[in-house]
Order: sequence, then C-alpha cells, then structure tokens
Amino acid sequence: MEALPKNITIEAKPYPYTFPLSSTALLLIDLQRDFILPSGFGDIQSGTNLTAVKAVVPNCVRILQAFRELELPIFHTREGHLPDLSDCPSSKLKRQASAPGTNHSKVIGDPGELGRLLVRGEYGHDIVDECRPKLGEVVVDKPGKGAFWNTNLLEELVGWGITHLIVGGVTTECCVTTTVREANDRGFECCIIEECAAGYNDNFKVPSLDMIHWSQGLFGFVSSLPNLLKALTSAHAPPGVPSPGLGPESPPSTPPVWDGRLTLASLRKSYRSGLSPVTVITSLYTRIEEYSQTKSTFTRLVDRSALISYAESLQKLFPDLTNLPPLYGVPFTLKDSINVAGVPTTLACPPLTHIPSRSSKVYSRLISMGAIYIGKTNLDQFATGLTGCRSPHGIPASVFNPDYVSGGSSSGSGVSVGAELASFAIATDTAGSGRIPAGFNGVVGWKPTKGTVSFSGVMKACESLDCLSFMVTPEGGVKDVRKLWNLVRGYDPDDPYSKAPGSLPLPMVNALAEKKWKFALPDRKAVAECSPQYRKLFYQVIGGLQEIGGEVKEGDWGLFEEAGKLLYDGALVNERLASLPDNGWVGREKDELHPVIREILQNVLEKGVSAAEAYKDIRKMAGYFLSSFPTHVSGGLTNSRLTRKANTTLFNPAHPSYIDVLIVPTAPFHPRISAVLKDPIAINSRLGTFTHFGNVLDLCAIAVPAGHYLEDGIKMPFSITFLGRGGSDSRVLEIASLFEGLVGVGARDFV
Repeated sequence: MEALPKNITIEAKPYPYTFPLSSTALLLIDLQRDFILPSGFGDIQSGTNLTAVKAVVPNCVRILQAFRELELPIFHTREGHLPDLSDCPSSKLKRQASAPGTNHSKVIGDPGELGRLLVRGEYGHDIVDECRPKLGEVVVDKPGKGAFWNTNLLEELVGWGITHLIVGGVTTECCVTTTVREANDRGFECCIIEECAAGYNDNFKVPSLDMIHWSQGLFGFVSSLPNLLKALTSAHAPPGVPSPGLGPESPPSTPPVWDGRLTLASLRKSYRSGLSPVTVITSLYTRIEEYSQTKSTFTRLVDRSALISYAESLQKLFPDLTNLPPLYGVPFTLKDSINVAGVPTTLACPPLTHIPSRSSKVYSRLISMGAIYIGKTNLDQFATGLTGCRSPHGIPASVFNPDYVSGGSSSGSGVSVGAELASFAIATDTAGSGRIPAGFNGVVGWKPTKGTVSFSGVMKACESLDCLSFMVTPEGGVKDVRKLWNLVRGYDPDDPYSKAPGSLPLPMVNALAEKKWKFALPDRKAVAECSPQYRKLFYQVIGGLQEIGGEVKEGDWGLFEEAGKLLYDGALVNERLASLPDNGWVGREKDELHPVIREILQNVLEKGVSAAEAYKDIRKMAGYFLSSFPTHVSGGLTNSRLTRKANTTLFNPAHPSYIDVLIVPTAPFHPRISAVLKDPIAINSRLGTFTHFGNVLDLCAIAVPAGHYLEDGIKMPFSITFLGRGGSDSRVLEIASLFEGLVGVGARDFV
C-alpha cells in the first residue's frame, strides 16, 4: 500500500469532520440476519417493517469495499447471548414480552425460523452474507446494546491505535447511537454515515442523529456516504486516476515479480496483485542458502521442497486474492525454545532436547493466519545470556560486522531478521533477549507487557519473568510490530501468567490532543558506562525529541537500577533451576553444558539462597507487578519502598513526576566476540544495564534503530529502547512511531 494522506476532511454536521487514516477504523454495528431478514428478531420486534434496515446493506457494502481497498481496520459487532442466556439480564429478556398490549410473541432465546433468537452460534445471529467479515477483520460479540459493555472492543481499538471511528449499522435509535455515546465517553471521535444506518421506525432516525451532532457535536458527527466515498477515493488514487477499489478488480495479466521486500504491507500488496508465495519462498530459500552465517543462525531449517509444497497448498487454500488471511505467505522464524509439534525443541541444550506432541499457542495462531514457518533459530543455551556466544550450535555474529556479537539469548532471531531471511522472528525476553539482539542487528525488537501473548508451549527459563518477543525488519518497523502483536495477543487460560481481560489499565483515548508525551532518562552516571559512540548518539537522539512532542522529566533511575539487581544479584535467579528436571540434573549433565552456563548454574546452587530470602524477593517483585493496579487490588503486596514509589510517582498520571516512557540506550556498548570469550560473565552482566529491570517491573518495551556510527570503517547500528508501564503497550508503540518519523524508519535519516 502506498503512503496515504495523513488527514482527510469531509463535510459533516455540525461542521467538517477530520480524521487521520492511520488511526481510523470502520465500525459496523449488528448487520445480522436476526435484525435484517424476515422472521428474525427484528422482524418480530418491529412488526415486519424491514424496508429501511434492508436498504442500508448495499450502502454498507460500498463502505466496506472502500475501507478494504485502503487496508484500513474494520470492526463488526454482533448482538447476542450465550446459549444458556446467563449474560442476558431480565430487563432485556422479559420486560417487553410482559408489557401490557405487547406485540412481542417471542423473546430472546426462543426458537425461530433462523434459529434461537439472538443466541450466539445460531444462523440468525451471524452477519448477512453481503457484509460477511473477511479474514483479519475483527468481530466483537456483545451482550448489550452498546458495543463497549462487557466486550473487548475498547482493548482492540486501543491496541490497534484507533482514535477515530466511521460508524454504520442497525439500529440507529438503539445500538448505533448507544455505541457512539459510549465511544465518545472513552475519547473516540465518531462519525455516523447517514445512509449506512437505519432502524425500524423511520420517525426516529432524524432526531436520533440530530442528538448526536447537537451542541457542536456533543457526541459526534453525521455525514453522508457520497462525501465519505469521494474522500476515500481521492486518498486511494492520485487526482484524475480512477480508484480500483470502488469497482470490480481485474486480475493481473502477468504474475508480478517479487521485489525482495519483506514488510507485512509490501508482501500483502504483492500477493493481492497475484504474486505467488511459492515465488517468495523459492527466492528466500536461495537467500538463506547463500548467507554466510546460516549454520550458526538456524538450529533447524524446514526442507526447501517441504516449504515450497506448503506454499503451494496455501495458495490452493486461499484462491480469492481479495480475501487473504492477514499473514498470508509471510515467512517467519521461531527461537528454538518454542514448540512445533513433531519438531525437536533443543533450547541449545542437548540434555533438554525433546519432541513435543503439541505446538505452542503462538505458532498455531500464526499458522492459522497464513504465515509460513521457515525454521528454528539459535540461542544462548538454556535461554541464558545476552551475547549470543553460549550455544553448542555456533556463534552468530552481528549482520553488520562478523567480529561483533549478535546479542542474545535470541541470537539467531535477530540475525534471521537483520539479514532479511524472514519478515519477523518470534523470540523470548526474560532479561533483554528480545531487545539486545534487535539493537545489535539494526532491527526492531518488541517486548509487550508480560501475559498479553500466550507463553503456552514455550520452554521456561525463568517462568514468572519470561515473555515472548517480536523482531521485525527496520523497514516494517513499529507498524509491523503493532500488527503482529494485535493478531496474536489475548488471554490464555492455559498460561498461568496470562493477563485476564480487564486486568490491565487502558488509557483514555485522546483523539484531539496534541502529540505531547513525557519521558525520563537514566542518570548521567549510568549513561557514562556507555561507550563514547553510544553516549554521543544517545544524547544526540534525546536532543531531537522535543520536535515530536517529547518533554523530559526528572526520573528516579535508582528505582530501575535496584529492580534490575533483583534479577541476578538476588534470589530470583534461582527460578532458573526450577525449570530443570530435578535438583541433581546440573551435576549429572555438567559435561553436556556450555562451560559458561555450567559455571552460572553451579554458582547459583552453591550460593544456597534460603526460602526466606526467596520469598522476600518474590514479595518485592509481586509488588512491582501489582504497581499497575489500584491499591484495593494490589493490597498488602505493595508495601515495599520501591513499589510505593513506582505507584505514586513515575507511572502515576496524577503525579507531577509522571512519565509516559523511560528512554534508555538498548545496550551500553557493542562488544567484540573475542572480548566476550575472554570475559563472558562480566561483559554479559554489563549488557543488561538497561534491560534487566524490564520484566521485574512488568514493563513493555520496544528497541528501535536510532542511528549508526563507524567502527574500523564499518557502519555499526545504534538503538534506543522506550519502556512504559504494564498495559501501556499502545502508548509506547505510538511514541516509538513518532520517533521513527523523526529519524526515518530504520534510522536511515539519522547517521
């Protein structure tokens, strides 16, 4: 998709409505058979007056087509209830049917010609065929009239970075305007498209819409379909060029040639134009075979013929190029601690190698959306390390310079994306493993709030602190990270550390606010530990943040520093032993372990931490985790000094010291492989200066390219990391995206 204009303005009531395409979504309310077709719930309720609601369907088809052409987010809602009606209040179920003189011969749950009325899973509950959601579009099932009550809609919209909503559906007087009022309370700027909304009583439509835009747009705006389609057509094509999106598409006369780009958007555009995933996989496999570090990057590659066969089957499964799954044909790699059924998971540790019978949840989710698994990537043994120099499968080097480390523990993940062997990599991050390799290979590394993506089916390193991470190409940047995270996140009851719905704070949507944000930095003593090149680039980058709305605030670096020390200087490191088969395993298998890993594990065993010490650190860490929650939720576990300070100052929006993000260099320096081999533990420890505290404090973090410097005449990457409180993922991604706009995606403009 070509770059779209930043803002579009259309004529509307009470005055022109301006919306940014980058954060606008289409929200279609309840276009269900039960509300539109004869013998459905709406037909019974309205007395067969279906003319108006049926008339909106072709108009909604037109608006759907326009949004799909522009690849803009689309959300559908369906009103309905669980089969046992446990989510249907009596005021909704019985009141109308029991009213004097009622015409309600049937109530919710009663059998009808379209199935049980307004019950999920029944034929009548689903959306009419003409407006059927395409793959990748979000469907929200709601039990009430408003779409925000008891649903995940707000979480979805915030996750995707949505601030503006174009709204249509049925009925105007009920679910459409109720939802718009709810959205307005949450900060969204909404515009109802008049021809795309209708109800069962024609006399109600005009006053219902008038109440929305009354008093200078008290609840939102109202506009017309021609106004919107004209503006979207102009956004899709240059002046004078008809938009291909508002009429039937013609298939390409000759299959396109792959341009080699691996971003999600470029691949999707190419596939929709007729490019075969076989072409991509064939070319990519040649690239992999020719890459000098392939043997140390991958622990296992899917066979070329098997990959091509899989790509062929994918093409047959999805012949409709206008309805491809969101990750169709996108190649990805997995860290070799993430299970794929029938494929050995090694953790770069021969004694722990096993063949799982079930795949990890994240792998299954990606495959279900059309992604193509390329292979398993190398890692520091036992997922312990930040250098990439602790694996029996070899030492991957930075893609920029073979003398320098790739970073770890997700070493192969960073290299597979940095060398453009995959569109993205799924890795893990306990102490910085998703951020350090990203920084050292010039790619983007994203560690979301722990528990927002299922860890089921992933081998544990330090279970209470482990989380999945994502690495994407610098060209794909924050946009690709946001899409991947939103596609795979969600509560998993099989993951004991998965965040339950509603357990994380969601911000107020600031649709009209200036792009202002506040940040803190490490103290000068910490930055002084950086190499001269890193120090210079870090302060140079920070100096430009005011241009994109950044305001520096005084921060308490000591809080983060102390939290970081908990990870390895305290009792928490003992949790790594809990992931081993039994207490005698290290002694029995010591000859099979990497020498550095053996030394680390033996030191932990010899230290002999008491149960009391372990519980003290666990209680302190539990306080950190609960710092995102209100006091009545966190209770007595927030009694430590550090937790109180985090709760009441840095991440408290009401406090003068409040910050949106902490900004740090991703690493303090970039070591040579030779230096790490001479001093493996001390250098590794220093590399975690700006990463170790991340999961201890339950933060989310994104490492982004921030410039380059010359080392022995070779260009080397520099990276910074934005960290925010747990649950502020979307806000952190938004700020990182602003930074990309400042320095250029991949920091190409910032050298």
